[in-house]
Amino acid sequence: MSAAFPPPIDPDDLVQPVAVRTHLPRGLGLRWQIHLIVAALMGLFVAVVIALQIDATRRSVHEEIVAANRVAGQLLQRVGWIYTGAGPQALVDFLQQLGRVRANNIRLERDDGQTLFVSAPPTYKQGRDAPDWYTGLVTPPLQRQVIALPGGRLTVEAEPSRAILDGWDDFVRLAGAGATALVLLNIGVFWLLGRALRPLPTIVAGLSRLEQGDYAARLPALPGRDVGVIGQAVNQLAEAIEAEIQARLRAYEAERTLEESREFSRRLEAHTEAERRAIARELHDEFAQSVTAIRTLARTIQARMGERDTVTAQAAGMIAEEAARLYEAMHGLIPRLAPPALDDLGLADALTELVDASRSRFEDIGIDLSLSGLEQSRSLPAEPARAAYRVVQEALTNALRHSGATRVSVRAEADPQSLQLTIDDNGRGLPEDWARRGHYGLRGLRERVATLEGRLTLGARPEGGGTRIEAWLPLERDWSSRPPGSRADTDDDTAAGRKAPR
Repeated sequence: MSAAFPPPIDPDDLVQPVAVRTHLPRGLGLRWQIHLIVAALMGLFVAVVIALQIDATRRSVHEEIVAANRVAGQLLQRVGWIYTGAGPQALVDFLQQLGRVRANNIRLERDDGQTLFVSAPPTYKQGRDAPDWYTGLVTPPLQRQVIALPGGRLTVEAEPSRAILDGWDDFVRLAGAGATALVLLNIGVFWLLGRALRPLPTIVAGLSRLEQGDYAARLPALPGRDVGVIGQAVNQLAEAIEAEIQARLRAYEAERTLEESREFSRRLEAHTEAERRAIARELHDEFAQSVTAIRTLARTIQARMGERDTVTAQAAGMIAEEAARLYEAMHGLIPRLAPPALDDLGLADALTELVDASRSRFEDIGIDLSLSGLEQSRSLPAEPARAAYRVVQEALTNALRHSGATRVSVRAEADPQSLQLTIDDNGRGLPEDWARRGHYGLRGLRERVATLEGRLTLGARPEGGGTRIEAWLPLERDWSSRPPGSRADTDDDTAAGRKAPR
């Protein structure tokens, strides 16, 4: 997989609040909602109490009427028997003297329907009656007794209006007390809710400041346990948002700095490669010809002087030998500056040439080379191919000159997505201070690979002993926009008439 970076973060997106259109919700506020709930519960309680009172009144009226009607009926039945012999008039006189029996209407009639006596209307709370709806709720079934007498009948009928009126008066007093208590309790609850919910506007104001982007806003200490917890939660939220924004800003700055550093490293590496190629061309085209000319002139002088001037001939020979050594050193330096096989033949042939040259210089060290998937290496992008060559070149140099290894293995594997390099040796391994300042070889390799968004790891071989260097380079990224000094520029220079080094 490619070690791709996430898309860059726009810092404006981190510090600008999201435009949110706030609408005040319709309906009642929290204070009124709680107040109405409490009022409804209170009203329900009062309604239950009133219903129980009505039911108790109904039961009381029923018991009173039944008892009074039964007692009055038994009394009048016995009195009627006593006054049977004296005639109806004697019973009428008795009833008139008796007066009204509470909660009962008494009527004395003859068999022919003539009314002899009717009890007087009640005088208790005279002129007042309970409302019809209340009367309908508490009125029990009417009780009536008919006592048969010789020549007539005596009717005793329950009359509960006074008992109902007593119940109504009690109901009015209870309802009045309940209504007063309900009003007072609602006023008290409304006032207490106002005090309890007084910090809510402060919380809303703090949240509004957060919405507007003022993440440094903090709520003061709020009274009350629950409200205090909410205030602390809002402050913690603001602190978390502010910390997250600062962290993302720092990450953005670090990412931007890293990307700029990588871009600078890529351009610097490209310019360095271009300078190496230019130096290699100058060495091959100009300096090499000059050294060859010096060597030829020295040989000519040596041949002409011969034995006439042995000192001059000897000096000319020394000049020719030094020129030859200089020529050989220069031709060994040219491939290190700009390996011609890499541009002309591709990475596979360049690595093969590099390994063959190393074998010829270090004949006592076995060097193995394994190439896979590099058949079309000339089509590889120039930058990862050049980086791969430098990785193998530096790793081979370290292994052959500094590790004391007797065996070195180089493996290169490529697929359409990536290029994988593995260099193993059986030497003494990496020194502990390989990453300190002054050791630029391996650190330079890591930075070179990192500029191409690749990975390079260094460590001990899994088999034990020695060193393993692994590099992974992506091939799928867009290499079309190459910085100056890339292969495209080199090809243009060559096409313009500049001769590539051999």
